[in-house]
Amino acid sequence: MKVVLDTNVLLVAIGKKSRYRPIWLSFLSGHYQLILSDEILYEYMEVFKEHAVPGAAETILEIFADSPDTIHQVIFYNWNAITADPDDNKFFDAAVAANADYLVTNDSHFNEVKTLSFPKVTIISADAFLNLLSTLP
Repeated sequence: MKVVLDTNVLLVAIGKKSRYRPIWLSFLSGHYQLILSDEILYEYMEVFKEHAVPGAAETILEIFADSPDTIHQVIFYNWNAITADPDDNKFFDAAVAANADYLVTNDSHFNEVKTLSFPKVTIISADAFLNLLSTLP
């Protein structure tokens, strides 16, 4: 299963006491492949440097670099599908380019693209993704 995680989901999934921790642990266990573009990586690193403990950003970057379940996706086309917050388009574009099974976000800006018939991206919340992961063997 190929997945794009919005920064808001990854940030809460990393915390050891977070109820979303299984999202991170499932990635580490190889239950899904994480799609990353250069833009997504830059945002992850920027947010982790600002909101996480010192060194967390570098550690996460190393995990992504070493993981066989990381897909580095080059973006060749920008859909500009999200007008409410154009900065969120990087996640949508990566999901389209990689033919992701899910884009996981708790950001309401993505609501405007949930009804698009083309390009079709299945957007689910972190809670829905947690439920999905709980059904995996």
